[in-house]
Amino acid sequence: MNKTKDSRQPATGNSKGILFIVSAPSGAGKTTLCRMAVDYFSDLRHSISYTTRPSREGEKNSIDYHFVSQQFFQKMLNNAEFLEWAEVHGNRYGTSRNDINALLEKGLDIILDIDVQGARQVKQRLLANSEQPAVFIFILPPSLKVCEERIKTRGKDSPEVIAGRLENARTEIRESIKYDFIIINDNLEDAFERLKSIILAERSRRERMMGEVKRIYSEVLDL
Repeated sequence: MNKTKDSRQPATGNSKGILFIVSAPSGAGKTTLCRMAVDYFSDLRHSISYTTRPSREGEKNSIDYHFVSQQFFQKMLNNAEFLEWAEVHGNRYGTSRNDINALLEKGLDIILDIDVQGARQVKQRLLANSEQPAVFIFILPPSLKVCEERIKTRGKDSPEVIAGRLENARTEIRESIKYDFIIINDNLEDAFERLKSIILAERSRRERMMGEVKRIYSEVLDL
């Protein structure tokens, strides 16, 4: 895999960043791929969600998640501070609207890994408010059997939780057809190359590049 980092500078002026929404069933490798993307692209930020679940071994507050109490989460919910939120496996997860907007306004791109419930909320709210659309990407494991093996080998969940995650995986996989892009993570490096290609292609869309094109070629375009 080419480890040379992308050197694109953050957008300036009125150019807003791009919001990439990434969803996947448990065991698909979503979190790993998102972290690889943030390490590769210097101006891509990984949105940090708020959650009521306890931290797992090795997780750090405000790096992996903002770990908050039920009361704190409910206060944010009452104040309409979430772009999306969902209850998954008995725990609540949410994305701060202010955190997202602050980064996008700076011209930074954001990769947001959330479940299908949250992705559905984001799509509905962006459409309802006529806001800039997001890019929706779904990560799939190569098979349900591999998905089950990956969940079990993590060694972090009880048998009951594993069974619940597998049942949810079937439901979530059905939602993949509603996403803009699908990546099957059979090989991590190949999957990352696909994710990287999607990000680069979205950054090169005509409507996103026109500000820079006008600046460089104003006399040619007569604009």
